[in-house]
Amino acid sequence: MMDSLGAPGAGLAIALENLFPPLPSEVILPLAGFAASQGKFGVVEALIWTTAGSVIGALALYAIGALLGRERTVAIAARLPLVKASDIQRTEKWFARHGTKAVFFGRMIPIFRSMISLPAGIERMRLPVFLALTTAGSLIWNAAFILIGHALGARWHQVSDLVGLYSKGVIAVAVLAVLAFVALRIRRARKGEHRSAG
Repeated sequence: MMDSLGAPGAGLAIALENLFPPLPSEVILPLAGFAASQGKFGVVEALIWTTAGSVIGALALYAIGALLGRERTVAIAARLPLVKASDIQRTEKWFARHGTKAVFFGRMIPIFRSMISLPAGIERMRLPVFLALTTAGSLIWNAAFILIGHALGARWHQVSDLVGLYSKGVIAVAVLAVLAFVALRIRRARKGEHRSAG
């Protein structure tokens, strides 16, 4: 995409990465920096287009969350095993308190950088606030990787190799958190069955 479209191609790739998290920005951004170092386009141009792509992709997910809405989200969650209405209420309270920080810093965490836009849409975070936080967080993340890719030149892939470990660590922590949640719920359910049997 970058070869045929230049910097807009990098922006398109990042927009798609937001919608399909398995496409890693940690590879796309250093590669954009490398392409800039080769004179295919400027660093500022790469930064503008990739940040625009980040915002467009985040807006698409925000819109999905807004269309889904609270009632549908609660109805879907109610059908999920081990999930209670109180979980949704706690999540809503947490997002009301920490939503702005979650949207800003979430843009710098693999996988969550995409997913954080959904609760922002569901909770109808004010759009100007969402756009400002998403743009600021994306700008920092994109600038770091584009500049590192530009500095490394042909060795741009070294940064994606290193950050790949960070991404795997984040995913491992998320998986462990889910497993701990499921184990706790099963344990509580068994305790409840023992009490009712007794």
